[in-house]
Amino acid sequence: MAIDPTGADMKAFLTAGPDQPIVMLNLLRFAEGGAERYDAYIAHFRPYAEKVGAQVLYYGHGAAPIVAEPGQEWDAVLLVSYPTRRAFSDMVRDPGYQQGTHLRSEALTEAVLQPTVAR
Repeated sequence: MAIDPTGADMKAFLTAGPDQPIVMLNLLRFAEGGAERYDAYIAHFRPYAEKVGAQVLYYGHGAAPIVAEPGQEWDAVLLVSYPTRRAFSDMVRDPGYQQGTHLRSEALTEAVLQPTVAR
């Protein structure tokens, strides 16, 4: 299952409009004990997000879905507003940020990382 973006993913992401503001939708499925590990990642992530002008809009754990097929439920949702796609890319490339990404990878069995654009 996909968890981390590849170099090709990031290149396509930036090509779509590097100066475009986005809200990044994160759908998260935790490994055993992953919720606590992800909380450690969030603590690591916040200063790097703030450094590029990003803001956590919402982070919450999922409850039983009202409408979903078996296996479609997510353990948590994270919404982060970035001033531009480039800001997200700059954060991801920051060596200090990269030192803590193992926390995210170890916490998850599956993730969706989807940029959204306001209408």
